[in-house]
Amino acid sequence: MEIRIGIQQSVRELMVEIDDEKAQAKAKAAAEAALTGKTEVFSLVDNRGREVIVASAKLAYVEFGAPEGARKLGFGS
Repeated sequence: MEIRIGIQQSVRELMVEIDDEKAQAKAKAAAEAALTGKTEVFSLVDNRGREVIVASAKLAYVEFGAPEGARKLGFGS
């Protein structure tokens, strides 16, 4: 699953891939906690083992998308 993280006052967004269903559920719970102010940071670990940490106060949005293979590009989509 592709996860896009928007950060306030930043033009670019962070994109992270997570395939494990337990990790996806954990990421959704962490995003909800961060966006509602229950935690001070939003953190998750992607498929490559990279950890992303964003201060909750700077978090603009977290978008959970379709699995990587489901995206279609070009005129035939």
